[in-house]
Amino acid sequence: MQKPPQSVDFALKETSPNIGAGSVTGDKLSCTYDLVEQMQYLYVRVVKAKDLPPKDITGSCDPYVEVKLGNYKGVTKHFEKKSNPEWNQVFAFSKDRIQASVLEVFVKDKDVVLDDLIGRMMFDLNDVPKRVPPDSPLAPQWYRLEDRKGDKIKAGELMLAVWMGTQADEAFPDAWHSDAASVGPDGVNKIRSKVYISPKLWYVRVNVIEAQDLVPGDKSRFPEVFVRGTLGNQALRTRTSQTKTVNPMWNEDLIFVVAEPFEEPLILTAEDRLGPNKDEVLGKCVIPLQLVQRRLDHKPVNTRWFNLEKHVVVDGEQKKETKFASRIHLRICLDGGYHVLDESTHYSSDLRPTAKQLWRSSIGILELGVISAVGLMPMKKKDDRGTTDAYCVAKYGQKWIRTRTIVDSFNPRWNEQYTWEVFDPCTVITIGVFDNGHIHGGGGGKDSRIGKVRIRLSTLETDRVYTHSYPLLAIQSSGVRKTGEVQLAVRFTCSSLVNMLHMYSHPLLPKMHYVHPLSVMQLDSLRHQAMHIVSVRLSRSEPPLRKEVVEYMLDVDSHMWSMRRSKANFFRIMAVLSGLIAVGKWFDQICNWKNSLTTILIHILFIILVLYPELILPTIFLYLFLIGLWNYRLRPRHPPHMDTRLSHADAAHPDELDEEFDSFPTSRPSDIVRMRYDRLRSIAGRVQTVVGDLATQGERFQSLISWRDPRATTLFVTFCLIAAIVLYVTPFQVLALLIGLYVLRHPRFRHKLPSVPVNFFRRLPARSDSML
Repeated sequence: MQKPPQSVDFALKETSPNIGAGSVTGDKLSCTYDLVEQMQYLYVRVVKAKDLPPKDITGSCDPYVEVKLGNYKGVTKHFEKKSNPEWNQVFAFSKDRIQASVLEVFVKDKDVVLDDLIGRMMFDLNDVPKRVPPDSPLAPQWYRLEDRKGDKIKAGELMLAVWMGTQADEAFPDAWHSDAASVGPDGVNKIRSKVYISPKLWYVRVNVIEAQDLVPGDKSRFPEVFVRGTLGNQALRTRTSQTKTVNPMWNEDLIFVVAEPFEEPLILTAEDRLGPNKDEVLGKCVIPLQLVQRRLDHKPVNTRWFNLEKHVVVDGEQKKETKFASRIHLRICLDGGYHVLDESTHYSSDLRPTAKQLWRSSIGILELGVISAVGLMPMKKKDDRGTTDAYCVAKYGQKWIRTRTIVDSFNPRWNEQYTWEVFDPCTVITIGVFDNGHIHGGGGGKDSRIGKVRIRLSTLETDRVYTHSYPLLAIQSSGVRKTGEVQLAVRFTCSSLVNMLHMYSHPLLPKMHYVHPLSVMQLDSLRHQAMHIVSVRLSRSEPPLRKEVVEYMLDVDSHMWSMRRSKANFFRIMAVLSGLIAVGKWFDQICNWKNSLTTILIHILFIILVLYPELILPTIFLYLFLIGLWNYRLRPRHPPHMDTRLSHADAAHPDELDEEFDSFPTSRPSDIVRMRYDRLRSIAGRVQTVVGDLATQGERFQSLISWRDPRATTLFVTFCLIAAIVLYVTPFQVLALLIGLYVLRHPRFRHKLPSVPVNFFRRLPARSDSML
């Protein structure tokens, strides 16, 4: 029933791009941008115009600028009735695609039928100056406009600058690019490269202690009071107070996630439970988070009393009732000593606490060169043909980067380089490739995911440039599919080797996670709230980093049930235990004298260790040291990548994948859901049996001295007394030698029946016979 493995090449490939890093004859000017291939561009910065002559009957003009180079044409926005417009717009023409020797710049008047020419300018590309950062930007100059014959017109000047540069130029991210010529002026801002910063996240800890002088509506019954806390879209509540009076007590913590700047207040309400779905609000308290104390360590903050305001409805309007104030006793703080998890702990990119005062100094720099992609799959239809508008997103720490979108290309070349500070080597950078679904006027579509790559920094050698082509893999309901390859250059530079090695002795998370740990359920809930906050904030940027992109990068659905992942994790456990199983098989061969010479050598080694027990630990550590040295020859030379075989993706059954991509709650027909439920029951039955067997073995150990079986316990207690006397008079080395020689005895002195201790243990009672 298993699908056969696919023949597509899912392996990592080492590449040799033409980059400056590591090259002896590299261009010195490109050393700051040395992880990507140099791309030459002709830049045209159109700044402004003045004294433009009127062209309309009304005596005004609606000017715009058209920059033309061969077949490529870039256009600025136009202004209504303005003779001194300011554009400050940059156009970038790729040198690889230049098919002309002259740059033409036209200033035109927008008209209903045909746009009128106000003036133009011509530039010979051989005379264009070259500029490479860190040179200062080229100063724009005023140019007199010419008519079609080449004569200067009476009035009208245009300020612009023209130069040759690379993608390292400061103007590159905001420029209009010739390879995106099909994108209109309104869509240019949706394809630009951008750097985003995640919002600073805090945990808000609200310790609800007690309330006083509550006034319930029904005074004939004992109130069942609880406190509900609301912060944005997060709502938590305490348990119902055990003291059913008007002065209830809780002493319970509510923890929320909040992002700076604090936009919404914390709202606490004391409510009386009147019935299953009926609660009466006894008082309300609104607390602005700007006034809340910030805590950096485990010392408790001071408690405070807050008034609970009660609102009454008078003639259909809510009015505040202030004749008598109930109070609530709280301890509120912004916990800056925790790291707010917004991604999976298995591949977190940042482990620092929220409060900047607690940060350690950086240990190095991570540089990433996003070079290109190859063989991308068509992600959408345009003009009855498949097309892809690809861009890359990388996330490390609080910094997100987004490359520009390469329009309509299955082999895009970005050649953009980015840098991050590194504070912990045991972190992961995530790079995702997406298809832009919003540049052709489509605002309602989504950015489709193409694939994702994760690179753990601790697996990289310092100061080495890794240039590899990573497979982009997508699991769909039809199976695993290779959607292309992305070529990256990565370099991890360490500023202090001692500091980096010292980091391995520090705990992974900040101190507060161990002094006042949060429960697993709390962490999981808070992580999803943090993911939601980050995705909402980044989707409000310009251009927006959309919700589906952020959720894919942060693995928002990694907790959902998947038969494929369950199988993969089972085989991972078996792979870990395979070493122990191999040692067990090897020892069994020794005991059964499969190789007489090896068994004799083990006898000799065993006798030496028994006679000289002080050699046991040194021998073990020396053995591990020699194994480590031996394995150095076989060390991985490439960074890890997405492994289809490890993920059990290349042999997953189609129905298992369909179940993995099912919505929650399910949207499948009832017969399919029934079949999957029965399958899950059969698997759970096997797990249940294994858990029951483990419980049985543990209960047999307990029954040794519990007198549940009086005869067995009598035998065991008697044996213990005899063993104590024998061990007291017999040297330990003699005893160890005798036991070892008995275990290693020749097969001639063995029999196939189980030994006496095993028979005795299996006869011990367990509580399985008391189970219903």
